[in-house]
Amino acid sequence: MIECSVCHSKIEPPASKSISRAYDKHRTFVSSKTRFLNVILVAGDCLLVGFQPILVYMSKVDGGFKYSPISVNFLIEVAKVIFAVVMLFFQSRHKKVGEKSLLSVSALVQAARNNVLLAVPALLYAINNYLKFIMQLYFNPATVKMLSNLKVLVIAILLKMIMKRKFSILQWEALALLLIGISINQLRSLPEGASSFGLPVATGAYLYTLIFVTVPSLASVFNEYALKSQFESSIYHQNLFLYGYGAMFNFLAILGIAIFKGPSSLDILQGHSRATMLLICNNAAQGILSSFFFKYADTILKKYSSTIATIFTGIASAVLFGHTLTINFVLGISVVIISMHQFFSSYSKVKDEQRSGNFKMVESIDSQRSRDASFPNKTDVSENASHHVNEEKGPLLPV
Repeated sequence: MIECSVCHSKIEPPASKSISRAYDKHRTFVSSKTRFLNVILVAGDCLLVGFQPILVYMSKVDGGFKYSPISVNFLIEVAKVIFAVVMLFFQSRHKKVGEKSLLSVSALVQAARNNVLLAVPALLYAINNYLKFIMQLYFNPATVKMLSNLKVLVIAILLKMIMKRKFSILQWEALALLLIGISINQLRSLPEGASSFGLPVATGAYLYTLIFVTVPSLASVFNEYALKSQFESSIYHQNLFLYGYGAMFNFLAILGIAIFKGPSSLDILQGHSRATMLLICNNAAQGILSSFFFKYADTILKKYSSTIATIFTGIASAVLFGHTLTINFVLGISVVIISMHQFFSSYSKVKDEQRSGNFKMVESIDSQRSRDASFPNKTDVSENASHHVNEEKGPLLPV
């Protein structure tokens, strides 16, 4: 506790651990160029995320998948690794004189040591990418996108616990509105009497939903922390190892399936079609774009931009597959949009800014008082000198 020397009131200083080092160290003035980059990221993410469940739905045959979803995830990771290598090659060709090549052995070894934490989100992403296909067996594309928006609340809690992020009351209320909007859309979304894997569809769906929400949320938070904690590292170096770990985990899963189902499972191109090829390209681009979100923007912004894609997914699924846009969907997405506006509104950050400003003002007053005590002003010096002279002369006698 710090006591103000003016009003003698006590104020609690902002804790140094309240904000993650990644946010504290790299927080800068948001220029117009940065804002434009954020707009491009959001627009691109909306397009790619909106198409993803549509392409997954198009790749199904008779309600199932003729190909192995793990093989698709493996090819996606390989495509992203190739992209990272190509970008590192271009950066190496345009390096300045005296700079070390990003593809040199020493640079790669150093980058591998600095970014070993990326293995954690890579494993979680490998699990999540498989769950994306499983979720399509229970819900239509628009519903899958609405369910994925539950990740925003989980991510906010994880950011508060792991990265010590702070959210205002208005922002928590915005997240509550988000849950309400999702709940409205989910009313009567499950067919009654259906089952899968011997479980009632409601039980299986909610179980997969719980995992589908928790696993990628952990992956996103760990990914953002790992990328920003090594902010000076090249993002393509980080992508190389993140996607390399992901390809390795998916390849191990393919080997595990081959042990139980036979060598025929090693054919990673079996059952693929044009829709799956488009899905691979779309998800690879989406993954690459996400890395820029996590390093240069924010996980919450990434998830809210995915929320906007729900509108596109719902309309596209209605046009292409005849899925009905119910009044629940319209009301639900309306509440979600209001939630997003409230979360990013400047009013949601006023309280924290005022507290920071008041603390700085009190600190400035205390420092000013401290300077005044150390260096008395000229009037005080003159009065003290005059009093000292009068004491030496003694009392003046009347004439």
